[in-house]
Amino acid sequence: MKQPNDVFNDLQARFSEMLKNSPAKDVERNVKAMLSQGFSKLDLVTREEFDTQAQVLARTRLRLEELERRVAELEQKLSARADSV
Repeated sequence: MKQPNDVFNDLQARFSEMLKNSPAKDVERNVKAMLSQGFSKLDLVTREEFDTQAQVLARTRLRLEELERRVAELEQKLSARADSV
């Protein structure tokens, strides 16, 4: 499946090729400006930013699982100590 950036890059390349020697070059420039302005208003992130955050989330999840395991061990030790008293 194509990513949105790929689709827009393909569209841009096709428009550029069709309009090389056409007075419609101004239209292309205006469409690009409108698309850029529209995308800037959307709350989008780059693929690189998304991948970075996914990695941070995976590391955080692993750390949380480790801490949960350690808390369970400490609770078990505390319970065992309370039972022996």
